[in-house]
Amino acid sequence: MIKEEKDFAIENALYMVATPIGNLQDLTLRAFNVLKNVDFIACEDSREAGKLMKSLDLKKEFIICHAHNEQKKAIYIAELIQNGKSIAYISDAGTPCMSDPGNFVVREVQKLGFKIIPIPGASALTSILSVCSFNLAKGFYFAGFMPRTETKIIKLANKSLNEMEIPLIALESPYRIEKTLNILAKDFAEYNICLGRELTKFYEQIIYSNLLELSTNTNLIKKGEFILVINTLKGSLKD
Repeated sequence: MIKEEKDFAIENALYMVATPIGNLQDLTLRAFNVLKNVDFIACEDSREAGKLMKSLDLKKEFIICHAHNEQKKAIYIAELIQNGKSIAYISDAGTPCMSDPGNFVVREVQKLGFKIIPIPGASALTSILSVCSFNLAKGFYFAGFMPRTETKIIKLANKSLNEMEIPLIALESPYRIEKTLNILAKDFAEYNICLGRELTKFYEQIIYSNLLELSTNTNLIKKGEFILVINTLKGSLKD
């Protein structure tokens, strides 16, 4: 069970707190202590934040800050910190600002010269990289969510795999994953791919294959949230 650290002290600052992407046990002790002791919690969705806080047996006042109101709420949050309050920012899951809102909040607090403290933790990006087995010595290209159109998907893959010659990493929704794989398989059929589904959750699945094999065996893919790592090397990998 998570316990409060006796000597833990909260600063007059903005805390960017990583929360679990599926498994509650991935919440760090430090993150728990921050969430317990800050004055306010800024979040994308009070329903998701409420579930997390209930599971931790914590009660806090929420400031709703999502993609549609972030600029306005960022100013409000910065003013609260200026007035001596401490605030933790959390996204619905994972690390804030990684394809999630939070950038405007960070900028406004930076403008006022107050401290911004990262509280690291769960991330689909670092999770998949730790198991993909690809050589990342030259770096990688993280694109966030895959583009919507075929032209932009192919352009992105060409830029990363052929021009920059580094692996491409991208997120994809359960509603678009098959279409995206089919598009990529047209021009990058033999390129290795590591596909992560529902990382850290009960139905976690990690598939090692190439784009042609995976696009023609979509029965391997179930519903869920996805992250893809496409390597610059070609060949056949066993799942």
